[in-house]
Amino acid sequence: MAHVAAYAAATEVLGTEFGLGVTFFFEGEEEAGSPTFRSFLETHRELLGADVIVVADSSNCEVGIPALTTSLRGLVDGTIEVQVLEHAVHSGMFGGPVLDAPTLLSRLIATLHDADGNVAIEGLVSNDNVGVELTEAEYRADSSVLDGVRLAGTGSIAARLWTKPALSIIGFDAPAVDVASNTLLPRARAKFSLRLAPGQDPVAAMEAVKHHVQANAPFGAKVVFTPGESGKSFLADTSSTAAKFAMWALGEAWGVPAVEMGIGGSIPFIADLMDVYPDVQILVTGVEDPDSRAHSANESLHIGDFKNAVVAEALLLARLNAEGVA
Repeated sequence: MAHVAAYAAATEVLGTEFGLGVTFFFEGEEEAGSPTFRSFLETHRELLGADVIVVADSSNCEVGIPALTTSLRGLVDGTIEVQVLEHAVHSGMFGGPVLDAPTLLSRLIATLHDADGNVAIEGLVSNDNVGVELTEAEYRADSSVLDGVRLAGTGSIAARLWTKPALSIIGFDAPAVDVASNTLLPRARAKFSLRLAPGQDPVAAMEAVKHHVQANAPFGAKVVFTPGESGKSFLADTSSTAAKFAMWALGEAWGVPAVEMGIGGSIPFIADLMDVYPDVQILVTGVEDPDSRAHSANESLHIGDFKNAVVAEALLLARLNAEGVA
């Protein structure tokens, strides 16, 4: 809620003598795929119409350096199930000639990346175009990678984070260790989450994953692919008036030049905003820093950067009020 507080504070700073119309829209379904967002926009299209839309759900480059988010990865997810037996059987009586479902599913999952850790699914968009570079030391410190763990993928760290696909297994259905028995399990299921490079068509990406897992069924096991949610990527128009004003406001508030950067995460509903309002200028900003630990324990933000964010939003609104975006 820090981004909400930042805008509330910014409008309070500006006071009531303000000609620019500002509409606050709080969207609470983003983590669940925003299932009602599009219909809500279409129902209230005129009421929510604007020249500039600010989505304040992103991050800054690092503490003390503000950033305008210029790209976001898209997303597809789904489940992969491997079936090998009609029913469970005793691992001692039948083990050997057949491999259990968790083992075969693990072998299938291993085909999703090559030896360097790059996503090995054919047909996915990938590029190395980034505006800000990150060092391996910075990434390790921000992500808490353990000493000795080799980083995956090739190319620059920033490209691996922002402009290349990234695939994770975020769930695995198999008995927990505490309740395990000497049983050959007939089926196992995993949920994947695939972040898509800017410019990737989510429909094509989902088909690519489906083709890969079906073509790599280990030992002839039955593979069931079930598609899940999908969301488009975002690539900003950095030449827009609003983007130039935002870069100026961020630099003024922090006292150092703002940078343009990508974010590896996804905000799929931005695609809905672009579809419903094709002429709008969209800005993606935020109050987080790399150590905010979003979606993790002890999620937090840097108080100094939060104060700067309030100032930046106030400066942006004031300049839009004074000059417009025409």
